[in-house]
Amino acid sequence: MNIMIINHYAGSLKNGMEYRPFYLAREWVKRGNKVDIIAADFSHLRILNPVIESDFQIEVNEGIYFHWVKSVRYKGNGIKRFLSMICFVSKIIFHAKNLVKICSPDVVISSSTYPLDTYAAQKIARLSGAIIIHEVHDMWPLTLIEIAKMPKFHPLIILFQLAENSAYKKSNAVVSLLPNAKEYMIQHGLMDSKFYYVPNGIVVSDWNNATSLPEQHLQVLNECKVRKQFICCYFGSHTNTYGLKYFIGSAKYLNENNVCLLLVGDGMEKNNFIKQANEEGYNNVIFLPPIPKQSIPSLLEMVDIVYVGGTKSKMRKFGAAMNKVYDSMMAAKPIVYAVDIPNNDVEIYNCGITVELENAQSIADAIIKLNALDKEELAQIGNNGKTAALLNYDYAIISQHFLDILELIRKNNQLEKDMCDE
Repeated sequence: MNIMIINHYAGSLKNGMEYRPFYLAREWVKRGNKVDIIAADFSHLRILNPVIESDFQIEVNEGIYFHWVKSVRYKGNGIKRFLSMICFVSKIIFHAKNLVKICSPDVVISSSTYPLDTYAAQKIARLSGAIIIHEVHDMWPLTLIEIAKMPKFHPLIILFQLAENSAYKKSNAVVSLLPNAKEYMIQHGLMDSKFYYVPNGIVVSDWNNATSLPEQHLQVLNECKVRKQFICCYFGSHTNTYGLKYFIGSAKYLNENNVCLLLVGDGMEKNNFIKQANEEGYNNVIFLPPIPKQSIPSLLEMVDIVYVGGTKSKMRKFGAAMNKVYDSMMAAKPIVYAVDIPNNDVEIYNCGITVELENAQSIADAIIKLNALDKEELAQIGNNGKTAALLNYDYAIISQHFLDILELIRKNNQLEKDMCDE
């Protein structure tokens, strides 16, 4: 089967986030499929953006064909980011015939971080006779309305809403990373039978071949261990989305000689979080630079527990698929979980403590409780998570489930065509 994935921000282990298209594609290639990923040459999520000379320049990475599209560079969420979206989608639509000729897709997946890419997928599908799968990562434009507080009748919201409705109505199936989004999608044109939930996950081989930590990180972690501190680690983007203000604030209720709060990563709010820690005099809060995805297992091996948090939001009712949860589970590290969602893996698999959102005292209490456990009890909680990750969130399993969906949709689509021909 020839599978085309359209994802503006798609990356790889070399390029950095986002990883899901790469992980799925790599597994599909192992199973004898051909996969083409259409992605922009610039993304704010990547560690390393590709340098290309022309549109749709091809790079082969672990058997996957990346077609890089020149796009507008941007910072933040201003007009340039929107222009980057328009540029990316427009170029795919304009070059659709040539892409069909090169890729000959049987399946086109608009792996959607914003819904405009459905128009590109729809044109390629019309020209090639392929089926369309719309994969939803984030609920646009609802996220802009609820989080960014944009009015419903803003031209941008209307544009995204029309695209979202079109995707739900015209795709052969919708794959969602959010398990509880089905009813919302039905209200916007999706047929009940077309909804499928396929979460994010972990790649076992990456954990078996982890790269070492940078010297700076090793030095800091070893110093914490010499001081016999209990290390609670957050890793990932430093934005307000993850409740880091409250994680840092929990230091007020902790014995700084006994517990270290470690934050690894970067983001728009990092300087503000550093300022918060400095102004409040938290000597046990340490900030370190981001590390490659391949080094996450090495980082988690050296910490005791992990913090995963969020903030109050109506968007949480749809659920979440947070990679840092699956990574922490795979690392067998107990999780202090400050997220209010229906698919709470920490509770389901008993692999940590769920705490109240936006409550520094509650976070501190959970850290203290886990620190008080003996090594065997702490290890058992962590191992509960690892067992669940291997059974439910291995990309080898997830990718096969996704592939089964594609095969089923293709067969059903062919049956419908045959019936129409008769």
